[in-house]
Amino acid sequence: MTTATLSEKRVALIATMFGAFLTPFMGSAINIALPVIGKEFHLTALTVNWIATAYLLTASVFLVPLGRLADIYGRRRVFTLGTLIFSISSLICALVNSAPLLIAARILQGIGSPMIFGTGVAILTSVYPAGEKGKALGYNTAAVYFGLSIGPVLGGFLTQQFGWRAIFYAATLFGICTFLLVTARLKGEWAEARGERFDLTGSLIYGIVLVALMYGFSRLPHLAGFLLVGGSLLGMLVFIEYESRIAYPVINLQLFRNNAVFAFSNLAALINYAATFAVGFLMSFYLQAVKELNPQQAGMVLIIQPLIQSLFSPLTGRLSDRIEPRWVASFGMAVTALGLFSLTFLTADTALLAILVALGAIGFGFAFFSSPNSNAVMGSVARQYYGVAAGTLGTMRLVGQMFSLGIALLIFAVYLGEIQIAHAPLPQLLTSMRVAFGIFAGLCGLGIVASLLRGKRNRE
Repeated sequence: MTTATLSEKRVALIATMFGAFLTPFMGSAINIALPVIGKEFHLTALTVNWIATAYLLTASVFLVPLGRLADIYGRRRVFTLGTLIFSISSLICALVNSAPLLIAARILQGIGSPMIFGTGVAILTSVYPAGEKGKALGYNTAAVYFGLSIGPVLGGFLTQQFGWRAIFYAATLFGICTFLLVTARLKGEWAEARGERFDLTGSLIYGIVLVALMYGFSRLPHLAGFLLVGGSLLGMLVFIEYESRIAYPVINLQLFRNNAVFAFSNLAALINYAATFAVGFLMSFYLQAVKELNPQQAGMVLIIQPLIQSLFSPLTGRLSDRIEPRWVASFGMAVTALGLFSLTFLTADTALLAILVALGAIGFGFAFFSSPNSNAVMGSVARQYYGVAAGTLGTMRLVGQMFSLGIALLIFAVYLGEIQIAHAPLPQLLTSMRVAFGIFAGLCGLGIVASLLRGKRNRE
């Protein structure tokens, strides 16, 4: 394959950065609005969580199969279609008038989003050579964190001034702009697996297993939850056996068996997201229910974490082109663990400055983890697996996010039960948050071990 020109690289970078901004903006903005949505529809804490969880679960199911389809039929094609689906689903979210319809529309968003952020990473990895991948992925990660940064601020402002539906109208506008940019300027196509067959059966088994696992986890500690989790583990064995016997599997299991860098980098990503994603969800409720800030003020506090991430991600991406990613990423995981541990001491009287320092530490640590870890994953596989590798890494992110919300959901179920979130007693709410942050800090400790075990990356 011929080397891309400087102009082609720039267009690909700008287009994928637009896409990288889009979905995290939506996620972080809606976190701020969840307490308001819960009040409007009279929802319990568990039901409110499903507005976020439904999207993550759907995206988890579709990410790897869509990455495989992108490898076969073209990454630009899938990326472009994803921006269109995301825009339409965002508009539907803005127009619905009930929680079940909103959750259904979020499921549709969960189909469009992985078509954007999964293939975007694969496109960048296709265009940029080995010595520049970290830099490109660093800028792409910065766009992700800029979306996370502006999401709470803009989401809080829109919710406070115009209502939560304005967030979805804004997402629709961003999505349309991205679609027009990609259609007009991104002309190349990348499909190194063209001509190979798509594994529909394996994709269906994979999706069923993930749904059973994630939904079962959300139902714990009820009996149905244990049955679903147990069934999903059996289904995973069936999936592994099936994938091992076919010529063109949706996931090439040899990537995990024979590639320690790929396997442990993905495991580290899973643990990192499981330990960090629910921070915004929990702190949104803390700032509004305990500190009695309005959504706009809460957004201004929560901006610190993703802002730090966006500032440092380009630097850490370049750093991972020169230093082994496991050292950079492991350092980042350690800093994140310290930030999470500090939040286990939250009280109603905790100073905002202390909260800002803790969130800033989490953001700083995450910046040192994410770009180098992505660089290690994408640099460890052959070109025909870029879509699957990006999809697998994205799935680790989404499953980790699901586990993070699932842990928060389980703790809420134990301490708050079916109480409406607006009426939750503050002592129980604070206790549940401290327990959650303690668990997340412990997970980061495990993540450091996984990050160090990956070994040296493979260079092209």
